[in-house]
Amino acid sequence: MPLYTTQYLKAVSERSTFSQSERIINESKSYTTFDIFLSHSFLDRQVVKGLFFELTSLGFKVYVDWIIDPHLDRGNVTKASAEHIRNRMKSSKSLLLAISTNASTSKWMPWELGFVDGNTTKCAVLPVSESSNSPESYTGFEYLKLYPFAKKRLSDRDEPKLWVIENATKYVVLDDFISSGMKPFTRNVNIF
Repeated sequence: MPLYTTQYLKAVSERSTFSQSERIINESKSYTTFDIFLSHSFLDRQVVKGLFFELTSLGFKVYVDWIIDPHLDRGNVTKASAEHIRNRMKSSKSLLLAISTNASTSKWMPWELGFVDGNTTKCAVLPVSESSNSPESYTGFEYLKLYPFAKKRLSDRDEPKLWVIENATKYVVLDDFISSGMKPFTRNVNIF
């Protein structure tokens, strides 16, 4: 499977009926801990909403600030709102950094990545391709090269799973990365 695409994630976002979306969002708002803190650019919110639904459908509890905490005012950041986000990061087991069209313009994403990396080291890049012919792998740039990337692949039992990948033969399923802190390890099978 190629990387996620904006086209696919927008379709996921649009596919959910209003009642399905509200049910998932309301259930997510009741969580006090999360598997994934989804760091992203708000300018890519339709794609991020698709990622939220996709990750939720894979069984993860996902935190997205404007979905879970819509009362936060992005136009008026205060010490209290920053502390609220900090507490949400502390109550999340991992961070996925959604690298999409507007990610480079976000001032929050580097802060969130640094904070979670310094506390859990369970961070991975989740690339989102603009192209409908997205590549099989991701090569980070600058400091993002330090982190593995996540992508959806079928498991040995033909179940869709997210994998945390360092290279073609060094990877681990996201569930294990989150729950036990297992790092990608060398295997005999090329994941691409």
